[in-house]
Amino acid sequence: MRRLVALFVVALLGAALYGLSGSSSGISVDRLTVSGPTLRSELTTIANNKTLACYINLLIPSNFASGAGGDSMKVVGASAWMNLRVEGIAIDHYVKTKLKYVPNAKELATAKSSLEGEMTQAAAAKATTCPGTSVQALAEMTGEMRTAEIESQATSLYLVGKVKSTIPLTKTSMENFYAQHTSEYDTLCISVAVVAPANVSAFSAAQSAGTSVATLAKDYSLDPSAKKGGAYGCFSPAATGYTNLRNDVAGLAKDAFSTKPFSTTYNGSTAALYVAVTKRTVTPFSQAAAVVLTDLQNLNASSANTLKNTILYAAAVHVDPAFGRWGQSQTSGLAVFVPAKPAARNVTGATQLSATGSPTYK
Repeated sequence: MRRLVALFVVALLGAALYGLSGSSSGISVDRLTVSGPTLRSELTTIANNKTLACYINLLIPSNFASGAGGDSMKVVGASAWMNLRVEGIAIDHYVKTKLKYVPNAKELATAKSSLEGEMTQAAAAKATTCPGTSVQALAEMTGEMRTAEIESQATSLYLVGKVKSTIPLTKTSMENFYAQHTSEYDTLCISVAVVAPANVSAFSAAQSAGTSVATLAKDYSLDPSAKKGGAYGCFSPAATGYTNLRNDVAGLAKDAFSTKPFSTTYNGSTAALYVAVTKRTVTPFSQAAAVVLTDLQNLNASSANTLKNTILYAAAVHVDPAFGRWGQSQTSGLAVFVPAKPAARNVTGATQLSATGSPTYK
């Protein structure tokens, strides 16, 4: 659970540098504080350990690279980590005070394994190879940092289990969900047409006239699949990119190209990409299980995100400006973010017209 939301991305602006050696009061959530020196120590640990930095970046995509000066980190990375810490403290406090839950040793061990598993899954999902394992990444944390992360993982897991709309990630619940949404996991056979911009109008006119998918592809497509009437292949839920393909063809009638094309690059030039589903075949649950699991995780994350935002809106949060600003983000709700820098291009300095005259500003 990366603090309830597995796909959390922080909306951050600016490119200033945050010096790790400066002094600050740190962060405070409902009168629970993490000192500036502790936070700087955590940032230094991330910056100086490549395995840890790799996995952290997978969980909360940001720039955790060192800044221009020594002992510094890009401010977007510092603010992203502060956001994660604020969420963790707020959830911990809510669970302990409202639900009277404190994880025991067994639950902490489960949370540790869960956190390691999330890191590993994130690397696999993004086809990224980090320098070491997720176990090594946790080992690179300072003791205090590791304890905080595992405790936050445990309370997040507990809280998600209390969300009424959460679907248990068991085989039985997955099979039931699949049975209710079987068509969403069909093996899809598709045809494509890659059309040059100059031919889009003619393609659309022919499409409106009822020209078949195969003929449209043969007459207009630049792709070699045109020789086969645009036939591009069949994709099961186990195929790479299946989820994106499923989303792209959602709502399309069989044997009909999409009326609104996707923009693509073909042989170095911009082109219009049309996609059609020519065949749908029911996929057995055993072959669709991985995608079913991902879908359930995303549904649970959406429900948890609503609860997380409710907790954050009720929390009293203070973030030292050295680490970022706490406020309403346009994309992520309440979050720690980096304010945009003031515009500089229209700012002019004072111009003195003569040595004895008064300065004139323009």
